[in-house]
Parts: sequence; structure tokens; C-alpha cells
Amino acid sequence: MEDPFLNYFALGLLFFVVIVLVYGIIAIHDIPARIAHARHHPHQDAIHAAGWISLFMLHLLWPFLWIWAMMYRPDRGWGFGQKPGEPASPQEAVAELEALRRRMTEIEARLENRDPAAQSNKEQPRPTVGQSGPAISAAEGSAPATDAVALESRGGRR
Repeated sequence: MEDPFLNYFALGLLFFVVIVLVYGIIAIHDIPARIAHARHHPHQDAIHAAGWISLFMLHLLWPFLWIWAMMYRPDRGWGFGQKPGEPASPQEAVAELEALRRRMTEIEARLENRDPAAQSNKEQPRPTVGQSGPAISAAEGSAPATDAVALESRGGRR
């Protein structure tokens, strides 16, 4: 009294469950590759291939593939967008450098107007960045004299 319909229904259900499980496992292993593709990851082909390898290695690589795929974002790349205090683009860096140079020349001009000793040393050329050779600035050359004056004003002896 066996019913052939129930046997065929059970066999069909068994095939259906096996196919769904296999498809589900493959779809789950494809998640890092889909994330990499959506984020325009530079290594998306490698992540996809490693996903298939992980499928045959009993899911060993899958967590690492997930992390690898999630690390890259098109708007910030591999790391954070920028560090606090750093310019966001090369143009901003150049503009900041020029602003600092202007401020430095203004400060130097104010100091030269205040210091009469600097007026007498004006004919000596100031060393520039990248210039080789032993060059001593006016401030370095007059340091012992200013130390002696400061010491005498406090009542000390040299």
C-alpha cells in the first residue's frame, strides 16, 4: 500500500532542499565579491576567486574576504579621508604654504624694523633653504653678545 505520489513528492522535496542549500552556500560566499564590486574595489577579481577557493576550503577564508572587501571605499580609499589638520588636496596644501610664507615675511619685516642691530647686518645675505656651506645668521652670530647683556642686566658676571 505504498503511495507512489508521496515517494516522488519526498524525492522532489529532497532535491529542492539540496539545490536551495547549495545555491544558498554559493550566494553567501559571493557576498564579499558583491561588496567589492559595489565599492569599485581594486582587487574585486581576486576577492571573487578567493571566495570560490574558500568554498572548497570549508569556509576558512570567508571572514578574511569579508574584511578585505569592506576595507576599501571609493570616497576615502583604504584609510581615513584625511587626518585632522591636514589639507584635503594638493591645492589646499600649496595655498596653506603660501599663506605661511606671507606670514613669515611679515614677521621678519616687523622684527627687522624693531631691531637696530639687524639694520647693521642687512648687507649680509641671509641663507636660503637648500643653500650649502657654513652660513651663520645674524641671530646666531650675536647670541653670545645678547647673553652677556642679559646676564649683566640681571646683575650676574660672566
